[in-house]
Amino acid sequence: MTGPLTRMIALARPRGARFALGVLAGATATASGVGLLVVAAWLIATAATHPPITALSAAVLATRALGITRGIARYLERLVTHDAALRTLADVRVRVYERLARTEPIHRFRSGDLVTRLVSDTDSTQDLLVRGLTPPLAAVVSGAAVVTVGTALLVPGGVLLAGGLLLGGVAVPLIAGAAGREPGRRRAAARAALSTAMVDALHGAPDLVAYGAMPAAVARVEQAGAELTRVERRDAGLLGLGAGASALVAGLTLWGTLLLGVAAVENGGLTPVPLAVLVLTALAAFEIVAPLPGAAGRLGAVRAAGGRLFDVLDTPPAVHVASARPRLREDGLRISDLRVRYGPDEPWALDGLDLDLAPGRRVAVVGPSGSGKSTLADVLLRFRDPDSGTVLLDGIDVTTQEPDVVRARVSGVPQDPHVFASTVRENLRLARPEATDQELWDVLERVRLAGDVRAADGLDTEVGAHGARLSGGMRQRIGLARALLVDPDLLVLDEPTTHLDPDTRDAVLDDLLAATMGRSMILITHDTARLDRLDQIVVVVGGRVVQRGTHAELCAKPGSYLSGSLSPSDHSDDPAMPGR
Repeated sequence: MTGPLTRMIALARPRGARFALGVLAGATATASGVGLLVVAAWLIATAATHPPITALSAAVLATRALGITRGIARYLERLVTHDAALRTLADVRVRVYERLARTEPIHRFRSGDLVTRLVSDTDSTQDLLVRGLTPPLAAVVSGAAVVTVGTALLVPGGVLLAGGLLLGGVAVPLIAGAAGREPGRRRAAARAALSTAMVDALHGAPDLVAYGAMPAAVARVEQAGAELTRVERRDAGLLGLGAGASALVAGLTLWGTLLLGVAAVENGGLTPVPLAVLVLTALAAFEIVAPLPGAAGRLGAVRAAGGRLFDVLDTPPAVHVASARPRLREDGLRISDLRVRYGPDEPWALDGLDLDLAPGRRVAVVGPSGSGKSTLADVLLRFRDPDSGTVLLDGIDVTTQEPDVVRARVSGVPQDPHVFASTVRENLRLARPEATDQELWDVLERVRLAGDVRAADGLDTEVGAHGARLSGGMRQRIGLARALLVDPDLLVLDEPTTHLDPDTRDAVLDDLLAATMGRSMILITHDTARLDRLDQIVVVVGGRVVQRGTHAELCAKPGSYLSGSLSPSDHSDDPAMPGR
């Protein structure tokens, strides 16, 4: 199987030409730096022989040219490689967001860990391309040129320089990379652990304070921070050892080149001026490989981050699109023998459920927690595929449609709608960005929220982080308003009053029912309040429909609905309830 580093590099393939240009610019900058020192060495050594000033003019001109070339080439290298890396990073972020938008990976990771994968681990792609890919390739090009110059001056000196560069640019980085692999993995894990602990502590702060558990949560954050610091110190030590080993190789190579050059001068095979040029060439050459041990030492962390990134991207989708079928007729929603489970060895969350909903009708799906009601919502909203059975919307199997196409016709309000730390206007426009202010006021009137919003700062009212400035009922109304802005053919409300007190619950239900009059709707709940105003009630237990009818019909015959036994603790005689 291809490793994370190879796969991360492959992400930059569409911009290979840009990276090649950046490598060429980097090699030119490095070679210009070496050439600058070489020409300076020749200029100083030659000037000591007191030649005519005209003999030095070419070297003076070359020194100026190389100095300018070095600066321009280094700037171009930074510009081109960072541009290509940032564009690649943007593509990777889009791929990650698209993957997360399909919801399945979100449930596999804790929120803090997911943030780390989305931010730090994704950013590691840029680190690899800029610091781990470009410098080694530029070193190969410029190093070959420098070794050629050294060999032309003195063959043994060129061979020794080649060996030193191989040791400093290949052997030492390989050792540093191998030594940093495990610490890099621990660093990525420690960063994720710290992020998770911090997010848990911040999000759960009210409950942690209420139950006196905040000191323990803070201790977990401190422990995670200390572990990350310890791992980073070890990484810094490895980087220091790599830099020291590279400097040692450079020093030994320089001394060896000097001894070979002196011997060649004594034997008459080399004059003093080329000796100075050869020695300073060897000194400058190790600028080429100086960044490589540090880059190799960080590859362990980049590899681990890449593995975590591809854990998200490689999560198998729970939603597939089958071959399309032609549109038949406007006949509402029809669910036949629907079966869903969350794993091959898991019990059925939905086990042969049937449901018909004619256009404009409103149906309640009631049952205890764990009876499969929310699984039904996931299927209708294309967050999960059925294992068997069919879900037809106007005669079209929803599994033949792209999820976004289905969600344009089927919208929903979850149990706890997320409200972003922004204004009322921006929270509503998530559903329809092009909506006018008048349309926003109209939908607020429909959900009976317009008066409260006008009493504050209007549509510019700030709602606070997670809607902290709003009551639970107001957050539910914001969620309903967003769903109504989509103007769906079918509205799915999943436990919209779960966390509300009875008075607020009744008020929200009244608003929901008033706002959805004449609209196809499925209300998923375990609460029987206000259900007498719906067209039909379907009772689901253990993933199966056990009763159906109007409120009056179900109250006239024995069963789960009449007994009011819709909480899990009251169903000891019912089938197993594996669903959600």
